[in-house]
Amino acid sequence: MNGIYVSPEGARTVEQRYREYLERWPVPSEHLRVPTRQGETFVVACGPKDAPPLMLLHGSMANTSMWMADVAAWSRDFRVYAVDMIGEPGLSAPSRPPLASDAYALWLDDVLQGLGVRRVSIVGVSLGGWLATDYATRNPERVDRLALLCPGGIGRQKTGWLLLALLLLSFGKWGRRKALGVILGPTAPATTPEAQAFGEYMMLINKHFRPRREKIPVFDDDALRRLTMPMLVIVGGLDTVLDSHDTRRRLEQAVPHATVNLLPDAGHLLEGQTMPILDFLRAPEGARPHV
Repeated sequence: MNGIYVSPEGARTVEQRYREYLERWPVPSEHLRVPTRQGETFVVACGPKDAPPLMLLHGSMANTSMWMADVAAWSRDFRVYAVDMIGEPGLSAPSRPPLASDAYALWLDDVLQGLGVRRVSIVGVSLGGWLATDYATRNPERVDRLALLCPGGIGRQKTGWLLLALLLLSFGKWGRRKALGVILGPTAPATTPEAQAFGEYMMLINKHFRPRREKIPVFDDDALRRLTMPMLVIVGGLDTVLDSHDTRRRLEQAVPHATVNLLPDAGHLLEGQTMPILDFLRAPEGARPHV
């Protein structure tokens, strides 16, 4: 795992803090380690074992801890599987096969097989949204519903933010904080101790982790048309990483049944979406979510 970190000491520091978050998981849970062709994959499972399955896919430079504010609500109705993506700062293998391949879809096939899940609903954010979309375009028969937050691979990927973020990173802790602000965009102030602590954890990852440099592949219209399942897509109008207006335009053209909610004052980090997503996941078949 050290290859995706700046140093072995940094890897241990990030992992230790992550394990502290896992110990404070808000509902009873199981820690599963699923063997796959890309190496071992770590999954946090919670909720009734006989409930419909729901898989969560986090974004880049993150791990399953990002779902801690959501799982208490979602796990009442679903068997939730929060998956640590390979090659990211979680507890899964450090493998990073090319994004422009079928490797990640095959990896998720292995994960679902290991979990004993045939069909699943998926919630994905940013890079995890790309991963969810990639899987659903290749295996639409295996995806019940798809909820995406600022997903990659649909709208145009912006580049201007990267140069500014890299410049800011050279200014130590202050620069790392500013760089995160550039990437995530306007967010609610971290006024609670929990929010402040999680912001510090994101800073810790930013300090020690080597992010992916690979450009996210863009889905063509034919691929998007294979998304036949119910879809909810939530994007921020001030996203500095992805062109949310382009995301909405392409989905309206290629996936007209999808509900796209553009939050005009939000950036790449979308907060307060727990209940809208739950309403979508629980809605009767054929009903469009209220946005």
